[in-house]
Amino acid sequence: MALRVPKAELPRELKENMIKQLGAVPENVEVLWHNPTVAQDNLEFGGKVGAWDAADASLKSFAHMAVASQVGCSWCLDVGYFQAQNDNLDLAKASQVPCWRESEVFTPLERDVLEYSEAMTNTPPTVTDALYAGLLDRLGQTAMIELTAYIAYVNLATRANVANGVESQGFSSACEISPASRPEKRGEAATG
Repeated sequence: MALRVPKAELPRELKENMIKQLGAVPENVEVLWHNPTVAQDNLEFGGKVGAWDAADASLKSFAHMAVASQVGCSWCLDVGYFQAQNDNLDLAKASQVPCWRESEVFTPLERDVLEYSEAMTNTPPTVTDALYAGLLDRLGQTAMIELTAYIAYVNLATRANVANGVESQGFSSACEISPASRPEKRGEAATG
């Protein structure tokens, strides 16, 4: 897949800040810059979402990668894995998110967060009362509301990236452990 809208030229200062933070300019920002208001609001909201701290950072990282894997957003998987390394999260676990059902590295809480992430991402959502109640009991109201809003935001971001044709930029190549691939389901084509 190729970008469906060509990259727009970013203001020099923004471009320099992106390179300083990530080592490269994210293509999704360059695509969104065709509408600077949307791009800036998206960056601001993403920054606010990233600053939320009621839910565990590892759980949110795994949730992000579970959504990205399900939606097929290779860019989000790529940068999510890179950010997990930069945040000193467990890369062995992070690398297994795309195949979490087959992996034995996750705790019961982590597995429930991954299942919840996928259930929220399904169309229509398939969140059950039992799954929600179990997470609410262990996380508490504040963290549960944050996790839910976080997963909803990640769905917005991943789906926009896929629709715009944004793919992996190779951020995760700096990581020591390579992320696993999502196993194909019967009747499902492999996603990039």
